[in-house]
Amino acid sequence: MGTTPSVTAGRGGSSALPPGGDGREEMPEALTPEELAAQWEEEKPPAAGPLANAASSLVVLAVGLGALALSVSMGLGTPEKPEPGLWPFLTSCVMVALAIFQLVWGRHNRDAEKFTRMSLAPLTGLATLAAMVALMPVIGFEIPSLILCIIWMKFLGSETWRSALLISTIVVAAFYGIFVLALGTSIPHLF
Repeated sequence: MGTTPSVTAGRGGSSALPPGGDGREEMPEALTPEELAAQWEEEKPPAAGPLANAASSLVVLAVGLGALALSVSMGLGTPEKPEPGLWPFLTSCVMVALAIFQLVWGRHNRDAEKFTRMSLAPLTGLATLAAMVALMPVIGFEIPSLILCIIWMKFLGSETWRSALLISTIVVAAFYGIFVLALGTSIPHLF
């Protein structure tokens, strides 16, 4: 049998195969699980100390207590006749319990990562989500949701502009189709 000639592609007749190549790429040698674990250990960020663990636990505790107070103010109702604050109340109770557990017993956890610049990403996500919730009753959900998706995908997810814009548009259109057109919910919308 003869070999398959390389196909010319693009302008200038450049070959689709690298010079001297036969089309087979050399695969890097597979690493064993132990080698992979050692590589990950070398690349991971530095560990956080007890002070950082306590600080993050206190932040979660404060957010949980705030959510607990807000859910009680919304009304709890009963299990047979729940009011809007019941599920947020239960979720807040779990959040507070986990924060206290982490504060008391998890202070010496060596798996926690040190705060870095990337630690601000969740705060950015939370701030943009709060802005979307605040803007929805004023201008509907379409524009705030589109902006939120773009920010999360481009700046927090490091996607390209093209994919961020395309996927964000598809997500908002899908939500519009599901919640406005198909289900007829009372979500604020422009169109």
